[in-house]
Amino acid sequence: MIYDLQKADVWKRASAALLDFILALIIAVGAIFLLSYVTGLNSHFESYEAIMDSYEEKHGVDFDAVADSEAFNALPKDQQDKLNEAFADFAADEDANFHYNLVVQLIIVNFTIGILISVAVIEFLIPMLLKNGQTVGKKVFGIGVMRVDGVRVNGQIMFIRAILGKYTIETMIPFMMLLWIFLGKAGFLSLMIIALVLIGNIAMMLATRTNSAIHDMLANTVTVDMASQMIFDTPEALLEYKQRIHAESVERAEYR
Repeated sequence: MIYDLQKADVWKRASAALLDFILALIIAVGAIFLLSYVTGLNSHFESYEAIMDSYEEKHGVDFDAVADSEAFNALPKDQQDKLNEAFADFAADEDANFHYNLVVQLIIVNFTIGILISVAVIEFLIPMLLKNGQTVGKKVFGIGVMRVDGVRVNGQIMFIRAILGKYTIETMIPFMMLLWIFLGKAGFLSLMIIALVLIGNIAMMLATRTNSAIHDMLANTVTVDMASQMIFDTPEALLEYKQRIHAESVERAEYR
């Protein structure tokens, strides 16, 4: 590039990211709660709990009182036998299994869609309205996004940056790994994948000249200071500028 790259200050980037994260969290939580009612998650969870309560009443036990193995082992032998019988009876209930599996699936779907809506609004729709790839946070702190060649970003670039980079790779992969760990379906490998995404992102920001994270590398973008950075509307405008600067340079050389 024939002009200086005015990279955004790291503290401005961090502050903008924090503000955007708070806004994204508010949108995601609201969307997930709304989806819980739309998809019937709450009703299925209530049905599952009602079935569980019925087995607790039938066997005279309290499942919540033995949430871990230590509490279970502290019980007398006859209480342990009653709980084992109740657990086995409850686990064999087809309706309970149906509602449990549906609750797990709906939680995954609702969180996936809720986070997608949040990222799409904060990282795609708002930047398309504000121009120059500016989120609310970036607008507040006077920074923006452009292509690494100095050309203004467009919808395709911002879609790649927001949906493929920030949502799919940087958010949903770690989120799904954490969810599998919480559900007891994954372990060390999931932790390694989460660490790989996080450490890889930090390493790329430290190693690249433009301090670009994964989403920037995918979209070929860089975060810049809007007050001092030249941004061209089109590649043609950039080429015209280069040609003009070159012509002026030649003219000055001939004059000397």
